[in-house]
Amino acid sequence: MKISAKVKKNRFMIIYLFILSIAFLAFLVIALANFEVKRLNAKTGIKMAPVQFSPEEYPTLKNIYEPFISAKGAVIMDKDSQVILFEKNPNLRFSPASTTKIMSALVALEHFKPDVILTVKDSYTEGAVIELSEGEQFRFQDLLFAMMLPSANDAAKAIAANYSGGEEAFVGKMNEKAQELGLKNTHYADPAGLLDTKDYTTPLELARLASVAMQNPEFAKVVSTKERTIVNTLGKEYVLENLNILLNTPGVNGVKTGYTQEAGQVLVTSRVIPGTNKEVIIVVMQSEDRFTDSQALINYLEGNINFQSIRQ
Repeated sequence: MKISAKVKKNRFMIIYLFILSIAFLAFLVIALANFEVKRLNAKTGIKMAPVQFSPEEYPTLKNIYEPFISAKGAVIMDKDSQVILFEKNPNLRFSPASTTKIMSALVALEHFKPDVILTVKDSYTEGAVIELSEGEQFRFQDLLFAMMLPSANDAAKAIAANYSGGEEAFVGKMNEKAQELGLKNTHYADPAGLLDTKDYTTPLELARLASVAMQNPEFAKVVSTKERTIVNTLGKEYVLENLNILLNTPGVNGVKTGYTQEAGQVLVTSRVIPGTNKEVIIVVMQSEDRFTDSQALINYLEGNINFQSIRQ
C-alpha cells in the first residue's frame, strides 16, 4: 500500500514536534534544577565556589581497610575530583589551630602585591613568633613566608593589621571567603588560629580549602619551601624553617601545621602520587602525633590507588 506524500509529511511533523517537546521538557527540567540550587544556596547562605574542578580521571582504591591513626578526624581527598578516599569524622567540627593561616594567606594574596611594604603595628608574643618589633617594615611576600613556614603569629597579626580596615575587617573577609567557597561549617575569629573556642572547621572543609589554596601558584610555592631567609627594610635578617617535616617525604609539597592545647595536633598535607601528576590532600585533626598519622595515610595510598578515565 502506497503512502501518500501528505501522510508522510504529517508523520514527519508529528515526529518533529515530539522531539521538540522532549527537548523543551529537558531544558525546563535543567532550568528548574538550577533555579532550585540557587534558591537553596540563597536560603543557606552558601555560594558556589569560584574555583572549578574539571577532573579527567576518577580515583578508586584497590583495597579498602581502616588504617590506624590517633587523630579524631581525618580525610584523604583527591584534589582534582574532590573524591574522598578515606574519612574519619569528616563533618565533625574541630579547632583548626594554625591551619587557619591557609585562609589568612588566601585573603592576603588577593589583597597585597608581593613587594608592597607592610609595617608591624604592634609587638606580639603569644605562641609561635619570630619576635617582630613594632615599626619594622617588610615586603608582604616575606611576612607571608614567616606566617606559613615557622607559623609566626606575629607575622599573621602584622599582615591582618595592614589590611584595609585592620584585623577585624581582615577576619571578616576570611569568613566571607569561607562562605564563597561553600564552607558552611567553618568560622574564623582571628588570623592566627589562637581562639580555639571561636575558630572551627571540619576535616572535609579544611581539605576543600587546601585544594583551592594549592591552585594558587604563589601559595603553593610558599608552603613547599623548607627554609627561607627574609630581611626587613633596614637589612635585619630572619632565618625561617618550615615546621612541616613531611616535606622531606617524596611527593609532599605542603601544606600547613597547627597546634594548640585545645586543638591538639593538626596537619594538612599535599602530596603528588609518585609516577603521576595526581595530587591528594590529607588532613588530620586533634591528633596525638600528626606526622605519624599523616604518614600512615600516605602509606595507605601506596600502590593502592587507581585513576580511571572519565571519558570512555
